[in-house]
Amino acid sequence: MKTLGLIGGTSWHSTIVYYRLINELIGEKIGTQGNPPMIIHSINIEVMREQNVEKIKATYLDVAQKLQNAGAKAIVICANTPHMVYDFVQPKIDIPILHIADATGKEATRLGLKKLGLLGNRPTMTGNFIPSVLRKNYGIEAIIPDAHYIGQAHDYVSKELTQGQFTEKAKNFFLNQIKMLKERGAEGIILGCTELPLLINQEDVEIPVLSTTDLHAQMAADFILD
Repeated sequence: MKTLGLIGGTSWHSTIVYYRLINELIGEKIGTQGNPPMIIHSINIEVMREQNVEKIKATYLDVAQKLQNAGAKAIVICANTPHMVYDFVQPKIDIPILHIADATGKEATRLGLKKLGLLGNRPTMTGNFIPSVLRKNYGIEAIIPDAHYIGQAHDYVSKELTQGQFTEKAKNFFLNQIKMLKERGAEGIILGCTELPLLINQEDVEIPVLSTTDLHAQMAADFILD
């Protein structure tokens, strides 16, 4: 098995989910008598909350280089939003960063989906680091909620979900966003926040929901097992 480097901490709830899922997926293949080799570096989430882009880039580059030097053969960033650093960090290291949008794009292609609604926090929804990969590599269009709802979605993610709070009010809000995205032509929904699948599952929604966390963890397990 190949050693995988994990960059976690944004949030620690997300990191736990990744670690558990990867171990469970590997266990399904090799049994429970062994487990995959992984190196975890958990950063302080305050680095992201300061919203200093240059500091965020420098932090992730430093951690990625340390993981590479420690023997990791690939890196998984255990959250959606920090993938904003991918274009900066990847050219400066010699091992691949497994991109969360590639994991999502491959599954959407398998399902024959060409237009997806994207939910998450403000940087994930308004940034280009997921839509650009989907568009360039898979010919998939990503649409987001109307501008009026972006701030509210961000607050639910940052102030509740990443703090381990999952309320009916938040669930109803996101289900309503999914309904509106579907009315605008979305054939599926990207749950682009690691904690969103803890709030919403497929049984709640009429169209396919793509949990970036689950798909990313599967991509990581496939890499470990080659």
